[in-house]
Amino acid sequence: MKNHKEIEEYILSLPNTRLDYPFGEGTAVYRAANDKMFVLISEGSQPLRISVKTDPNLSEILRERYETVLPGWHLNKKHWNTLILTGQLADDEVRDLIRHSFELVSV
Repeated sequence: MKNHKEIEEYILSLPNTRLDYPFGEGTAVYRAANDKMFVLISEGSQPLRISVKTDPNLSEILRERYETVLPGWHLNKKHWNTLILTGQLADDEVRDLIRHSFELVSV
């Protein structure tokens, strides 16, 4: 899942999600039905960078385990991680983190 289109298709397959550009062109923001953002994609980044909301404890574990998981760029570092999609994270892990983010904001 290193491809923006593939990731976007997965995100938009989640119930009542939508794409928005509140920060201007270049930053795709995906929102849940309650209008809370749960994924941001830095368009055109190579390798692709996406930011997801995560439980703070999980954030720490992921950052320790993977060098391609960083504190959220321009986001609350406690609750957001930026994933650099180089292949270090398996596709299933990326999908799981997107779904986790969606579930966190959908409660």
